[in-house]
Amino acid sequence: MVKVWGILQPNPPPPMLTVISFVGFTLFVAFFSWYKLRKDDISSKDGYFLGGRTLTGGVIAGSMILTNISTEHLIGMNGSAYKNGMIIIAWEVTSAIALVIAALYFLPIYLRMGLTTIPQYLENRYDATTKTIVALLLMLSFVVTLLPIVLYTGAINLESIFTVSEVLQVSKGEGIWITVIVIGVVGSIYAIFGGLKAVALSDTINAIGLVIGGLMVPVFALWDIGDGSIIVGMKKVYDAAPSKFNVIGAEDSVLPFSTLFTGLMINQIYFWGMNQTIIQRALGAKNMAEAQKGLLFTGVFKILIPLIIVLPGIVAFYYYGEQYYDNQDFIYPILLMRVLPLSLIGFFAAVVLGAILSTFNSVLNSAATIFSLDIYKKMISPKASDKKLVRVGRLSSLVLAITAILIAPLVGNAPEGLYQLMQQLNGIFFIPIASILIAGFFIPKISAIGAKVGLLMGFSFYILTTFIFDVGIHFIHIWGIEFILNLSVMYLISLRFPPAQRTNLQKPVKLDLKEWRYAKPMSATLFIVVVLIYIWLAQ
Repeated sequence: MVKVWGILQPNPPPPMLTVISFVGFTLFVAFFSWYKLRKDDISSKDGYFLGGRTLTGGVIAGSMILTNISTEHLIGMNGSAYKNGMIIIAWEVTSAIALVIAALYFLPIYLRMGLTTIPQYLENRYDATTKTIVALLLMLSFVVTLLPIVLYTGAINLESIFTVSEVLQVSKGEGIWITVIVIGVVGSIYAIFGGLKAVALSDTINAIGLVIGGLMVPVFALWDIGDGSIIVGMKKVYDAAPSKFNVIGAEDSVLPFSTLFTGLMINQIYFWGMNQTIIQRALGAKNMAEAQKGLLFTGVFKILIPLIIVLPGIVAFYYYGEQYYDNQDFIYPILLMRVLPLSLIGFFAAVVLGAILSTFNSVLNSAATIFSLDIYKKMISPKASDKKLVRVGRLSSLVLAITAILIAPLVGNAPEGLYQLMQQLNGIFFIPIASILIAGFFIPKISAIGAKVGLLMGFSFYILTTFIFDVGIHFIHIWGIEFILNLSVMYLISLRFPPAQRTNLQKPVKLDLKEWRYAKPMSATLFIVVVLIYIWLAQ
């Protein structure tokens, strides 16, 4: 046994076996992506930022799920499940409902307008200044929340598997820095030189790897616990701690059930229907039907994904009890090192790296898209050519990547775990932006001045009530309060400063806008399944 992060763990596997399987799968993904892209033109704006508008439903779904699921889920959510139980599946299964709303309502609007970025909608609906403010807020959110946490949690996992610090004879902290830098450099290469299509194709292969590798952890663990029977193993885990399987969170829990009806769904609708990093894949679809397929297939994944990012945490409680409650974000690496055969640890490490790179390079590509099209072209060089915009996008990706690498080691030791920290930080940006987007869709009287005041109000209100003053209210409830407050303030301001008449500034693209014939039946099915999951696991 050795100590890693102050925690007793099994001895690391023979490095050669692990390294061979790790390098093999990683090189396969890289070669596959290069081979599929070798004849593609990524010098144009649509070619680089939207994959030439050629993405199909399967590629969109694979890329969306890998963009969303990374080590902050594998480590953060499993750590939270280990400590808090099944209540945290709300983050996942309610996403299916948000994806239904996005597929049936928001996506047709975006594709009819020919949008490349969500901030472009804000320019159409409000004005250029509102779009620029939101674009800058999105860039800031990428670099201070998602990217650093993805890099840090990825470094934890890879350090646990490869014991980088021991191999290089450095401290654990230095091992984290080195691993973060390597991940950041490799992810930047994908995003900077390949564009969206390279990201989406590599995501698709890594998504298959994530499903296979992610399921191996609970399967091998339950097989071990049940002495060769997964069903017996599951029964033993349940009998040992039935309360861990309850999905109805108490009001003083990390995720109260009541939050599903206040701020959680607002956050989900924004994330899956208005978040540039996610929706950009659907904007690159070859037609409306493929875009809707992509979103709804992603909804199926989100219902099943708790088997990978929640169940292992509960299984870890069976093995270790409350032993690691003070180190919840390290429980997943401990579990996988315990249950996976040596020959598969390298493959799983490659899957983990793929999940890290997917989210990292997807965010970089989205940031490059926003900066190039919504900031540089509009404010600095309106006549910039497509090739110039691609070069600017690559440079902005590089700057963001370096900044995220520098911030990453500073996010450790979150009291409620890294996943909870990420959601709290996301609230700074997501809810104010969601407020003005939803107001733009549903309340025609909201003006550009009202939207700007709403942004400022939401931004200030959330920081004051969540990070400065202890108001004794769960931060997701604060999201709901903030949303209603923002809409009210925007409406009152707009009565004094009514909206100006605006026309569509975007040129619609030539795209088949016929809806997928099974979109509504599949949407209804997803909604019913989510309700049934809560009824079943609430018993």
